[in-house]
Amino acid sequence: IEEKTILGTTCGFYHLRIVANETTVLVPLTNADSVGLRRAIADEEVERLFGELGNGKIDNHQNWKGRFKDNSDKMRSGSIYDVADVLKSLTFLSRSRSLSFREKRMLDRARFLVISEVSEVMRESAAAIEGRVDGALERCFTTKARTAARAKVAKTGHQVAVETAIAQTSQRAESRASRLVADAEAAEAEGRTADTDKILADALSAFGSGPSGPDPSV
Repeated sequence: IEEKTILGTTCGFYHLRIVANETTVLVPLTNADSVGLRRAIADEEVERLFGELGNGKIDNHQNWKGRFKDNSDKMRSGSIYDVADVLKSLTFLSRSRSLSFREKRMLDRARFLVISEVSEVMRESAAAIEGRVDGALERCFTTKARTAARAKVAKTGHQVAVETAIAQTSQRAESRASRLVADAEAAEAEGRTADTDKILADALSAFGSGPSGPDPSV
């Protein structure tokens, strides 16, 4: 921090070195919040950041405009965790389709910001941190794929169970109706007409065709 007098006004400035292009920028202390200036993350936050990168949770908007707006807002937030979310989602998307020029540039920017900040905090080379970032992203995508596979298996199992229950119900109804028809034939042979009509009505109901049976459209 240094003080400078500009147009007769003296105020403090952050004296910043931009690692990407080795330039120096002066930011007034009073404007630090508005420009998104913050301290680098602490050493203990680095593991949390890698945990976020590898947790398998990925924002995946299908609408390009909505996705670009959300990612742009995250990039402007100043939060390294928001930038990591952008890195995850765009890297994942790039594996299944080609990114637009603007999204490709955003992905490169997010990757650079994560790697450069962690590199400075951990005092390790960018190449070493890049390897850790790629490893975390691979864990993320593997976890997401496994979760999707388990969900698909569970859905398929539920569907099979429902179809089996329907088939078993139909078989039981058919068996009961067959028995009732046999009873009706016996009642008719014995001259019990009233019993015959009632038994036949029950048989139709068992098949789901009578007025008291289930809705045939179901």
